[in-house]
Amino acid sequence: MSPARVTWGEGGVGCGGGSSSPTYLKAFYVVGDQVTADRVVGHRVVDSRDPVRADPGRMSAARPVLSWLSRVTCGGPPGLNGDGMDVGSGARMSVDGAGTQHGDGGADEPGWDVDPDDESGVAVIATVGRQIKAWRESAGMRAGEFGAAIGYGEDLVYKVEGGRRIPRPEFLDRADEILRAGGKLAAMKRDVAEVRYPKKVRDLAKMEAKAVELEAYHHHNINGLLQTEEHMRALFASWLPAYSADDTERMVAARMARWTIFDRDPLPALSFVQEEVTLRRPVGGKAVLRRQLERLLEIGKLRNVSIQIMPTRCEEHPGTGGLIEVLRFPDGSAVGRSEGAFGSRPVSDPKQLRILSMRYGMIRAQALTPRDSLIFVERVLGET
Repeated sequence: MSPARVTWGEGGVGCGGGSSSPTYLKAFYVVGDQVTADRVVGHRVVDSRDPVRADPGRMSAARPVLSWLSRVTCGGPPGLNGDGMDVGSGARMSVDGAGTQHGDGGADEPGWDVDPDDESGVAVIATVGRQIKAWRESAGMRAGEFGAAIGYGEDLVYKVEGGRRIPRPEFLDRADEILRAGGKLAAMKRDVAEVRYPKKVRDLAKMEAKAVELEAYHHHNINGLLQTEEHMRALFASWLPAYSADDTERMVAARMARWTIFDRDPLPALSFVQEEVTLRRPVGGKAVLRRQLERLLEIGKLRNVSIQIMPTRCEEHPGTGGLIEVLRFPDGSAVGRSEGAFGSRPVSDPKQLRILSMRYGMIRAQALTPRDSLIFVERVLGET
């Protein structure tokens, strides 16, 4: 197998073998799984057919980077030319003709900024950032070198270490591997993932995760647990004032994360009542509505789920004051809220919960049965 030369150059990184033209830049030579050139020293390579052997001592210092190179086809430290000068985030690396674009690794992608008003979230990300920095410095790697090894830009590394950016799961996985943290960094993925979600949604998700029963009546929109991703996006896009792209991504991710309630063991009892109008309003267009109705049919057939439809022809019922939600827990306690009662605040007082339960019970009694409701949804789907 002929060696593949990996070079860092202005405007991009090129790799070649055989008779490719020599380049006076820092370089690796990769033959199979073996790296036979020393990037740390930065040898000047004159002939790509005559690979430069790396100094064993310096190879040891560069082991994390070399380990990464040996297991990927493409990737590498962007933004460095042969003199070690930054040439911008447009650099890329390719091996034997294959290429990839890392840039800042999604540094400006929405949904990964830290909410400054979320004190607990800020604390979590700051702690994670300090841990990553400590492991990196212990490994003797500079931020740019570390970013190159895991496939992200130096700027993003500084943002993550400074607690200003939420690291992606794959960022933590790669960092754990390159820094040989033994799973300690990768173990932070769950806590980090939760920080992406708004605090009030995190609190709701935690309560839902503990609940053995859920009762929910919605009159304007389809319940968030029942929505498709595209329905969510269309719904959030219609609200005013307009949400930023970052806020939208946070809310969508948070709402989708709550879907785990359908897969829990033991299964909770889930009861939903939807107003007929929520099935007919084409949020996002007819195609989106059709897929939303199909999801209702799919979820409605789960043995622990009951979906009922309140027909518009019903002249009056206790839900006209607004949505009602009640969560019940294994110890017999419960929490609920209603737009039309108690100032829309969550309540746990038994007397107040009794009122919500009484209203929800009457709503269920006036709605179509679960079986007739699925037939109704199928009919609306056929009309859409």
